[in-house]
Amino acid sequence: MSHQYFSLAIGVGSKNQKGQWLEVFYPNPVLNPDSALLEKISSLVGYTGGNQSIELDSKTLHALEDLFVDNKETTLATITRSLEESAQPRVITILETDDAPTSTPEAYLKLHLLSHRLVKPHGVNLQGIFPLLPNVAWTNEGAVDLEELPARQLQARAEGRLLSVNSVDKFPKMTDYVVPAGVRIAHTARVRLGAYVGEGTTIMHEGFINFNAGTEGTSMIEGRVSAGVMVGKGSDLGGGCSTMGTLSGGNNIVISVGENCLIGANAGLGIPLGDRCIIEAGLYLTAASKVQILDDKKTVVEVIKAGDLAGKSDLLFRRNSLTGAIECLTNKSAIELNDELHSHN
Repeated sequence: MSHQYFSLAIGVGSKNQKGQWLEVFYPNPVLNPDSALLEKISSLVGYTGGNQSIELDSKTLHALEDLFVDNKETTLATITRSLEESAQPRVITILETDDAPTSTPEAYLKLHLLSHRLVKPHGVNLQGIFPLLPNVAWTNEGAVDLEELPARQLQARAEGRLLSVNSVDKFPKMTDYVVPAGVRIAHTARVRLGAYVGEGTTIMHEGFINFNAGTEGTSMIEGRVSAGVMVGKGSDLGGGCSTMGTLSGGNNIVISVGENCLIGANAGLGIPLGDRCIIEAGLYLTAASKVQILDDKKTVVEVIKAGDLAGKSDLLFRRNSLTGAIECLTNKSAIELNDELHSHN
């Protein structure tokens, strides 16, 4: 009887001098791998079930290459062949289930699944991932343990080189691991591994996409897409704008942006938006913001919390330049909108 597995990947990474994993690069992670193939792999690598990361030696990699060639798994065969003589730590990670990760190689595999567009944000279990991602120095020579950094810097200088530290963080930049097809990223350091960047997306120099967040595609990102936020197709985030993620006060509310929306420059979003919505420049909209609902004559019909408008489409949010009040207009009449809001009370 066949058994469905969640994911499989063969990779190469780096460790510190204590033998602890710093990061892992998986060039071709597989979602829902063939169970018959995985049974053959298991006997070669000593996999006994569950979620495991198993280090590989050159002999095992050669045996895996032969297996992949025999089963016409061309990409996996190429990967194993490339890694056979490597002096770097090599690993196979097999996830039987989408349970929370328990090791650094498992955590990196799940981040790769997102950036390879194999799963979407909120489509993979990342619970407890932070302790599994060591805070390291990301340098022009790869990941370096922070305790080992001074010695590495001195060694480089003594050899006439410069060890350049690009960032100190738990997350590396996505493009050092995967560059999805059909995207433009002006400043690659502003997109973390674990971001889902849809085809057709342009991320300008000040744009930012966190892990477990991203775009469906054909979006212009000049603002911040925080952790957990997904932006629909055709939506644009203006310069300096911000979306409130689950790590920045959004709590359990999943903030999202529908299709063909516009968030103006320096604006902010703290509720889920439906399709074809606009937030004017400079307006930060939180769930508790008091919003005046206007009818087609621009008359105030009701004052409600912005959270009551979560997920509604065709809304324009603006601030009255005289009173400072937040106003909401819709291509429906305000009376129809009001009836819809209260029909589920």
